[in-house]
Amino acid sequence: MLSNNIYQEDRIPGQFERFWRSYRTNSLAMFGLWCFVILVIITLSASLLVPHDPLAQTNHLLQPPSWSHEGSVEYFLGTDDIGRDILSRLLMGAQLTFGSGMIVMFIATFIGCTIGIFAGMTKGLLSSTLNHLLDTVMSIPSLLLAIIFVAFLGSGELNILLAITLALIPRFIRSVYLAVNSEIEKDYNIAARLDGANNFHLLWSSILPNLTTVIAAEMTMAASIAILDISALGFLGLGAQAPSPEWGTMLGDSVDLIYLAPWTVTLPGLFIMFSVIIINLVGEGIRQALSSGTE
Repeated sequence: MLSNNIYQEDRIPGQFERFWRSYRTNSLAMFGLWCFVILVIITLSASLLVPHDPLAQTNHLLQPPSWSHEGSVEYFLGTDDIGRDILSRLLMGAQLTFGSGMIVMFIATFIGCTIGIFAGMTKGLLSSTLNHLLDTVMSIPSLLLAIIFVAFLGSGELNILLAITLALIPRFIRSVYLAVNSEIEKDYNIAARLDGANNFHLLWSSILPNLTTVIAAEMTMAASIAILDISALGFLGLGAQAPSPEWGTMLGDSVDLIYLAPWTVTLPGLFIMFSVIIINLVGEGIRQALSSGTE
């Protein structure tokens, strides 16, 4: 199109636009994003999608999935040892495993990042003590920490969510604390402080924008750990109790049927593995897109 403006300039894309351009060039990350959206939709609308009552017992005991010659389309993924529809239980279990894992991750992110940022901005004895304390806590696996908290709080769905949240918070505090300490020592932050910038200005304009990559990586790891820990505690009988359709509990209840009815064990395990892989694909894509935007 003709224009009388002789000073033609290219439009500079915004920060989010640059991020999205970089993200969508990663085909694996885009595949993970679409699958993640599907998982979120299933989690939010599971009660509307289930074809049967996930707790209802029928006379169709250990019916194979529909692709078997003994299966039926009515029970697409088969039934368990007391006749409950596995597809319905897996869909409802998405709320208890995937949905709860996301909630735990967001709560741990908010609390851990808040404490980590303020701890990283401090100096002296308090900062040193917190650093050594977090080193000690980080040496303990998150699942073991969650089991310790469950031992004090007691079993149950709400208690395991609280326990896993408490076990994940030190990861965020430690990572954000180190990242903030590293950023404060950068030359441009020292120069800004010499020019009279206060801590709040440095935090808002310089430090926080450079923490996005670290926080994205930690959120990805925390979401994966939360889902695996919820499933592991359910499998061990410390989390959601039968007849709950939580994926780890379903796995633990059906482990004795692995040779007689392998679909009752493999399907919950595949759902757990699939959700963790999808979260890691999305998280790695976000991390790479953020990193390329800062180069």
